[in-house]
Amino acid sequence: MAQRKLGQILVDLGYINDDQLWDILEEQKQSPGQVIGQVAVRMGFVTQAQVTEALAEQWGMPVINLEETNIAPNVLELVPQAMAEVYKIMPVSLKNNVLTVAMAEPQNVASLDDLRNFLSMEIRGAVSSQVEVDAAIARYYADREESIEDVIGELTSDDDQEKRIRGYDLASSDEMTDAAPIKKLLNMVMLLAIRDQASDIHLEPFEDEFKIRVRADGVLYEMVPPPRHLANAIVSRVKVMANLDIAERRLPQDGRIELNVGGNSVDLRVSVLPTLFGEAVVMRVLDRTVVALDLNKIGMDAVTLSRFRSIIKRPNGIMLVTGPTGSGKTTTLYSALNELNDIETKIITSEDPIEYDIEGIIQVPVNPDVGVTFANVLRAILRHDPDKILVGEIRDYETAEIAVQSALTGHLVFSTLHTNDAPSAVTRLRDMGVPAFLITATVEAILAQRLVRRICSECRTQFDPSDELLLELQLPLDTARKYKFYYGKGCARCNNSGYKGRIGIYELMTITDEIRDAIAAEASGDDIRDVARTQGMTTLREAGLKLIFDGLTTIDEVVRETVMEDID
Repeated sequence: MAQRKLGQILVDLGYINDDQLWDILEEQKQSPGQVIGQVAVRMGFVTQAQVTEALAEQWGMPVINLEETNIAPNVLELVPQAMAEVYKIMPVSLKNNVLTVAMAEPQNVASLDDLRNFLSMEIRGAVSSQVEVDAAIARYYADREESIEDVIGELTSDDDQEKRIRGYDLASSDEMTDAAPIKKLLNMVMLLAIRDQASDIHLEPFEDEFKIRVRADGVLYEMVPPPRHLANAIVSRVKVMANLDIAERRLPQDGRIELNVGGNSVDLRVSVLPTLFGEAVVMRVLDRTVVALDLNKIGMDAVTLSRFRSIIKRPNGIMLVTGPTGSGKTTTLYSALNELNDIETKIITSEDPIEYDIEGIIQVPVNPDVGVTFANVLRAILRHDPDKILVGEIRDYETAEIAVQSALTGHLVFSTLHTNDAPSAVTRLRDMGVPAFLITATVEAILAQRLVRRICSECRTQFDPSDELLLELQLPLDTARKYKFYYGKGCARCNNSGYKGRIGIYELMTITDEIRDAIAAEASGDDIRDVARTQGMTTLREAGLKLIFDGLTTIDEVVRETVMEDID
């Protein structure tokens, strides 16, 4: 049966009339991202309590007034604070192994399924307002915030010494996989990682310890390690969630865990690797809300962005993005495709793997095991009448050759290469066997990029760097002393690291006639760089210096990421 619209329910309940509903709908069109209930309250037509009542009617759930509800301690113990905050819920009561939770967003039905998986019990939803849920979390969890150390303490205090055996017993592993503390620990690790916008979660077995590390802003941070004897149980729990074979411990396995966190779809790509002391697990966190696929938000300066936009709108040619793994190449290319994505443009991609699905773009996963390589997919793509093509990576001459032919026949091809800077991408293509005349005929521009950590805005502090530190920037001391320098002292917001988030530094080499002449003459990468700089190219180091002088990042970050640059 079709879901009744919230606006119509408000009319049926007598809270608004039809004319007011039309006014609300018109106002909502001007407020993208706001739901109709928020708009109606903002316009003063209804109260929050009336919207809550209508939501309860719409989703067939009871209304709960959290201000007048007493919640038992045993109910609070079931749901950690991190989970309540992320899912915007408040546990209310437990009867016959059915947990009732008050939801600020009852339309997010998928979160109930996540909670069932996390807590291994039946979950029933009820409706409350966001204000009441936030207030209840602050009130009830104020003195009982549970940390990972607390959960590990529960595990360590387990009296069952038999569980400390190093050997692997499948029956006891099954039992341990379902143990409440194991689930609670893993749930907390995943939720904290998602909340802190981490990119990867590492579970690493060693001879005497089992490490949990999380990569945030490109740097690994270690969590409190759980007892070593629980390694098998924790890994098995991950494998169960990812639908992998828990009995297979000799071969690498790959899977995925799909979560719906706070109304957002989050994918965890799981990779299990057999090691000397057990199985290591890495979970790649793919959270679409963390990555803004918008060219205006990737940190490119105005001049470079304007040049980049003009290049991606050309009708044909090759646009290359280079940099090491984890430098943000995929995000830049997705942002470019997102901007080009309109009803008049056919865009097809070939990726390994597909990290984010984009509405309106045909995306093809590469699978070399069955012969679906970049080269084979690219050949097939050309028969689908594309305007723009993305090839995940040019790895060999065959892929490079087809990319060149695609550009020559009127397509705009985007791709990536693993090189240190923009000029050396030309050298890499030559090494693959692509003739210089084809490079000059097809390559329109090469963008090299790195990611550096942003200074935390909460604890940013000005300081006077030492002469030794300034000399690392390869600038005259007199010139450097004219600028202000900042660093992060460390605070709760940035986990005392001094950094929060990352920003890109970019080196865009547009292939001008002078650069084409240098490529045709088979000039070296250094010579091509010199020509490009006379044509106005900003190097990675120079782009990094601008971020330092703008107070966005530190000297250490730029020196670390652009150590090979030379800016005489």
